[in-house]
Amino acid sequence: MIPGARAPPLRAARLFLHSRRLCGDHSRNGVEGGNTGKQDGGCTDERAGEVGLDAGPVSPELLLRIPPPQPPPGQLESDDDDAENLSSGSGSGSRRIPREELRLADRILKILLQDGPGFSARQALDEMNLRVTNKLVTEVMFRFVVSVDSVNRERYPRLAYKFFLWAGQQEGYHHSTSMYNLVLKVFAQCGEVKAMWGLLEEMTEKGLPVSARTFHLLICTCGQAGLRRRLVERFIKSSSFNYRPFRNSFNAILHTLLTIKQYSLIEWVHQKMLTEGYTPDVLTYNVVMRAKYLLGKLDQFHRLLDEMGKNGLTPDLHTYNLLLHVLGKGDKPLAALNLLNYMSDVGCVPSVLHFTNLIDGLSRAGNLEACKYFFDEMVKKGCEPDTVCYTVMITGYVAAAEFEEAHKLFDDMLVRGKLPNVYTYNSMIRGLCIVGEFDKACSMLKDMDLHGCTPNFSVYSTLVCRLRNAGKDSEANNVIKYMTKKGQYLHLLSRFGGYRRC
Repeated sequence: MIPGARAPPLRAARLFLHSRRLCGDHSRNGVEGGNTGKQDGGCTDERAGEVGLDAGPVSPELLLRIPPPQPPPGQLESDDDDAENLSSGSGSGSRRIPREELRLADRILKILLQDGPGFSARQALDEMNLRVTNKLVTEVMFRFVVSVDSVNRERYPRLAYKFFLWAGQQEGYHHSTSMYNLVLKVFAQCGEVKAMWGLLEEMTEKGLPVSARTFHLLICTCGQAGLRRRLVERFIKSSSFNYRPFRNSFNAILHTLLTIKQYSLIEWVHQKMLTEGYTPDVLTYNVVMRAKYLLGKLDQFHRLLDEMGKNGLTPDLHTYNLLLHVLGKGDKPLAALNLLNYMSDVGCVPSVLHFTNLIDGLSRAGNLEACKYFFDEMVKKGCEPDTVCYTVMITGYVAAAEFEEAHKLFDDMLVRGKLPNVYTYNSMIRGLCIVGEFDKACSMLKDMDLHGCTPNFSVYSTLVCRLRNAGKDSEANNVIKYMTKKGQYLHLLSRFGGYRRC
C-alpha cells in the first residue's frame, strides 16, 4: 500500500516534479510521440501511435484533451457549427431535422450531380420554388462532406459552391459563418487550398465574423510553417475574428493548434502573445505546458508551472490532469497520491479521467502494482471505472504479459455493464495471441461485429501479424479475407505484404 501524504500545491506541485528525469528509461526525453509503433516483425504495439487510419492504443490525446471553455451563463454559444457532428438520417442530429428537409436535401443533391451540358442544375433548383433555410443548406453540404472520394473530389467543390451561390441569392436567406465553414470543409477535403483562401477573402469583404472553426479548417490545409504563421498573424490582427467563448484570439488559436498537434507553433504563438502584452490565463498555461511536455522541454515545463503559481492562478481540472500524467509516466506514485489528496482538500474532486490518466502513465512506466492500487482506490472513493479506464488497465497487463489479470478485468467490465470498445478488443486479441489462443483471438474478432463494435485497421493488423509470426499464414489470410468481404480498409491491403486477392 502507498502511504498517504499531504502537501499544498501549486507550490507543492513543483516539488512533486523535482526530478529532471520525469520518465523511465522507455521515454528518456519525455516525448509521447517517439514510438514508431512496430514490433515483432511489423505487429502493432498497443503503446504505439496511429497505424493506418486508426489509433491502436488509448491515445494520450484522448486522456489529456482540453475542451474549449463553456460560454458564460446567459451567453449563447457562437454560430460555429459546420455539421461535423451531424449524422444525417440517424442519431440525435436527424431528430432535429424535419423529414421533408431531409428528402429535399437528397433531391437537391441528385439535381446537382446531373449538372453539365444539356442540364442546368441552377434552373432545376429555381423550378423547385424552395424556401431555403440554414438546416436545408446544412443537410445538402453535409451530403457533400461525407461522400467525398478520389473519384468525385475534383467535381464536388464546384457543385457545392454552385449550390452555395444559388442559396445565397434566395429571398429571405443569408449565409452565416457556419455555412461558409461548411463549404470550407468541402474544399478542405478536396484539397482546394486556393479556393479556401478565396472564400476567407469573401467572408472578410462581406463583414462576416470568422470563427475558431474557420481558423481550424484553414490551418489544417497549410502544409508549410511559413504559411501557418501568416495565417496566425492574420487571425490575430483580424477585427472580425469571433474568438468566443475563448478569452482572447490568442487562446482560441492556441487551443486549435493543440488539437492538431502543432506544438512548435504553439511556442511561437505564446511568445507573440507575451510580446503584444497579453496576460496568460489558466487555459493558456494548460495548452503551453502540455506542448512543452510533449516536445520534451521539461525545464521550460517546470518554469511555466512555477510562473503560473507566482501569478496567482489556480489550477483547474485540466492542469491537474496534465500533472498526474507527468507524475504517472515518471513513476512517482507517492507524489501523485499527494496531488490527489490535495485536489480533494480544495474541492477539486478527482474524476475517473484523472485516475485513468494517472493509471495510464504508471502503466507506461511499468508500475502495475501502483496501477492496481489507484484503480482500487478509485472504486473505494465511489468513482466508477468506465470503459476507457478498464481498457487502460487491460492494455497495461497485456503489455506486461500478465494476460490472466487482463482477462479478469475484461470479465469484470462485462459484469458491470461496460461495453468494450475497439481498443479494448485490440488489447484482448493481442493478449490471446501472446498466450497462443489464436482460435479465441479470431473468434473475438467476429464477436466485435456481433456486439456492434467495428474493428479498425489496427485490430486486423495486430491479428494478422501475430498469426503470421506463429506460422499460421492460412489463418492470417482468412482474417484478411474476412476484412475484404466486409469491404473494410481495401485501400490498405498492400500493407499485408504477400497477400493477393483472388
